[in-house]
Amino acid sequence: MRVVFFGTPEFAVPSLDALLGEGFDVVAAVTQPDRPRGRSRSTPEPPPVKVAAAAEDVPLLQPERPTDAAFVARLRELAPDVGVVVAYGHILKPELLAIPQRGMVNVHPSLLPELRGAAPIEWAIINGLPKTGVTIIQLDEGMDSGPILHQIPEDLPSDITGGELSLHLAEVGAEALVEALALLEQGAIRPRLQDHARASYAPKITRETARIDWTAPAERVARLIRGLDPKPGAWAELEGRSVKLFGARAADGRGTPGEVLHANGNLLLATGGDGAVTVEEVQPEGKERMSTADWVRGRGVQAGRRFG
Repeated sequence: MRVVFFGTPEFAVPSLDALLGEGFDVVAAVTQPDRPRGRSRSTPEPPPVKVAAAAEDVPLLQPERPTDAAFVARLRELAPDVGVVVAYGHILKPELLAIPQRGMVNVHPSLLPELRGAAPIEWAIINGLPKTGVTIIQLDEGMDSGPILHQIPEDLPSDITGGELSLHLAEVGAEALVEALALLEQGAIRPRLQDHARASYAPKITRETARIDWTAPAERVARLIRGLDPKPGAWAELEGRSVKLFGARAADGRGTPGEVLHANGNLLLATGGDGAVTVEEVQPEGKERMSTADWVRGRGVQAGRRFG
């Protein structure tokens, strides 16, 4: 089976590796252009899928947009049997979806129709879902709305972070993808329409989304902090400067929302609903991530100060 693979971040790499490991003929990997990353943002860096594909001598395509006429023509020349899309970063138009003989399939890290959209991993944790998983769908013109080909549910540990869940679901998604393509090749898979009435959404995480609302209940604050760990990081202001917080757990405590109740080792911060959270690590604006103990020693943060 001739496969064209679309993907960009680290989450997509296990799926590409699985296709190659199982002997699929990956005729090209399509990924986004090299872009500046990190603090300096001066030197363009290759996306993880480019690095992985180059290591396996997979031909690379990096169109600025997948609607470019030259790219569409090249994809037709490749004559793929199927397209695989894993966190590519662009919505594909019907013209592209129609090129592979068997259409395009997508690895989505949620139990669709729950959590359609850009950030299903983060929102599964933020919303406190007991289960999540991976869904393989046939792509259509909508957003994560195509027929379901395969689905693997996973229990969601109460203390997992967004980074940990992403690593786990990337591996589960790779396994589910290979299984789905094998069944598709054998004609042994029956697409199942999604129940659109049950759909929920996982919008892109914005800076405002990531700002901690200290009036929220302790468990909600802790889930926000865990869900956005390590990126982009939930944040708050202290004395006019932003601080990202990590390693949060709901705890006993009472005070004005955002108030530092205890600053000896871990921070204990008051939330709404007569609760509090403990925080193990911080990343002050312009600095590296560090333990709260180191930060407290260096900055002299004391009980009574208040995060906004």
